[in-house]
Amino acid sequence: MKTRRLLVIGHGMVAQRLLETLVASADCPYDRIDVVSAESVPAYNRILLSSVLAGDASLDGITLKPDDWFRTRGIHRHAGDPVSVIDPAGKTATTASGQTLVWDDLVIATGSRASRLNLPGEDLAGVYTFRDIDDTEQLVALSQHHRRAVVIGGGFLGLEAAEGLRQRGMAVTVVHRNPWLLNRQLDPTASGLLHQALRHRGMSLETGQSPTAILGGRRARAVQFADDTVISTDLVVIATGITPNRELGADAGLACDRGILVDDRLRTSHPDVYALGECCQLGQDTFGLVEPGYQQADALARHLCGANARFQPGDVATRLKISGIPIFSCGLNQPDEDTESIVWHDRDTDRYCHLLLRENRLAGAVLYGETRDGPWYHDQLTQQNDLTAIRQQLAFGAAHCDV
Repeated sequence: MKTRRLLVIGHGMVAQRLLETLVASADCPYDRIDVVSAESVPAYNRILLSSVLAGDASLDGITLKPDDWFRTRGIHRHAGDPVSVIDPAGKTATTASGQTLVWDDLVIATGSRASRLNLPGEDLAGVYTFRDIDDTEQLVALSQHHRRAVVIGGGFLGLEAAEGLRQRGMAVTVVHRNPWLLNRQLDPTASGLLHQALRHRGMSLETGQSPTAILGGRRARAVQFADDTVISTDLVVIATGITPNRELGADAGLACDRGILVDDRLRTSHPDVYALGECCQLGQDTFGLVEPGYQQADALARHLCGANARFQPGDVATRLKISGIPIFSCGLNQPDEDTESIVWHDRDTDRYCHLLLRENRLAGAVLYGETRDGPWYHDQLTQQNDLTAIRQQLAFGAAHCDV
């Protein structure tokens, strides 16, 4: 007979994956599951927030499950009422409204927030982030009344925000500290192709530039760089990385570093408290992508259902589209002293492939413009197959390699 109570704090994509995996199992031990979230809406696909910003999708369209899915599975949602205090000894949690929830097992999935740059002027009106549906709806509304935007950050999130605002009719400038865009995923050549394509679409790009201040009286009016260049703007979006939301765990006495510390069963320093997703830290690793969060959710669900499951982090491939341009990367994105490079570039179509091999085994892959073979390259990377026999045709993909 099921007699245990589970409380999940946070309701993003990873927490939803945990819920779905748990209730699908015949071995689920819980007769009651409560889910508490700061946001007033059910879990949604955050990856598609850029589509909402661009006007290509709606909140309903990116919501993962309707309300009746939770009702029919006995999951009790407490939306818009975040947990403010956890009492691990008493096994209770108190929400901002004063509601007290009792639990046998607790999962903290509070995610992350946009990192601050600590620039002068960062607290002015007109400075925003791009992390959740509230941010997105605010930017949509602002785009109807303002003409110019500066986005600080040339990673995936920054470029998606910039493209969404551009499609809303704004003149957008992206400022990126590194000399090339998506520097964690792309090599300089692929980044250069992306840079050229975005400029062709009308986006202004300032790479290799360090913002030093946001200028204005009460409202942001310009961004200043280290060389004293100033760009005027109506609003600023900061998208330069994330910080794990570990505070709830730290205040409850859980061991924390950058995130809430967990073992390979996602267990914290309290035996009945778990953490997963962007708020947790395993060893020296924190996690900013959805895929490892899904892997954590699957492993934790199996563990809570009685299986001997552990989470083992591995290489995660990045497959995305920027302004409709497909991009893929896995493993290394730049050569080192021990790698060899195989490069194929079709300049007529701007399709590009850079493979990095170490002792005839794949160490990394960067694809631009055509990514259908990305999962196959990722398989070669994770399986560490000897590619000597197909080395000559490797850059042309699986269809040309007899494996």
